[in-house]
Amino acid sequence: MKALKKRILEEGAIAHGNVIKVDSFLNHQIDIELLNEIGKEFKARFQNEKIDKILTIEVSGIAIAVIAAQYFNVPVVFAKKTESKNLDKETYESTVHSYTKNITYTIRVSKKYINEGENILIIDDFLANGKAVEGLLDIIKKAKANLIGVGIVIEKGFQKGGKNIREKGIRLESLAIVDRVEDGRIIFR
Repeated sequence: MKALKKRILEEGAIAHGNVIKVDSFLNHQIDIELLNEIGKEFKARFQNEKIDKILTIEVSGIAIAVIAAQYFNVPVVFAKKTESKNLDKETYESTVHSYTKNITYTIRVSKKYINEGENILIIDDFLANGKAVEGLLDIIKKAKANLIGVGIVIEKGFQKGGKNIREKGIRLESLAIVDRVEDGRIIFR
């Protein structure tokens, strides 16, 4: 996706540990026009699939999933990272280790919102080691729902997440794949 790659090159920065910072347009301040194009692109890539719900994980995936959902005309369900008094007691749970925060979370989705046999599309902002996607896959499996595929805005191709997901035979659509970081520059695959 040319517009996304252009923004990554113009505004993206590399932080310690090869963390790609795109907070000026994707996950702190959000460029709605760009997100609309991202949503349309996910719809185009999964246009021949029956999608019942989009699943993501809080926090950064929510805005992307919500914008994309308008093109699929389906609800968004997001896995919560923290316990809450207003969260149902009956939940599907999994654990996820965050690469950027170096924290392991228990993620939860109410059993009311993912049903057996539903067709689920996972959408998230980043894919590095794939732990968030693995946690969401675990929840889909526990719910006996059907995974249709995974849509990622930015994949770090130099980390193992994308490779691991593809080796499982899962359809993975990444809009921009960063092949490597070289001398502080982002190089796309």
